[in-house]
Amino acid sequence: MKLNTNTISEKMKSVKASCGGAPFGEKRTQAWRHYNAAEAAHKANDDIKTKYELDAAREALA
Repeated sequence: MKLNTNTISEKMKSVKASCGGAPFGEKRTQAWRHYNAAEAAHKANDDIKTKYELDAAREALA
């Protein structure tokens, strides 16, 4: 299933900025792991996995 790529790209930018601005620590580390997994899924054109990992990164920062 393909989602709107503009929405995914915008969400990736937003999550990347959130990860970069987070204070150093375990939450930031977990968020970056999820973000990196989202980048890999995005390169593999797996939109569902990309969205899942981006949501997990946001959750890790909460």
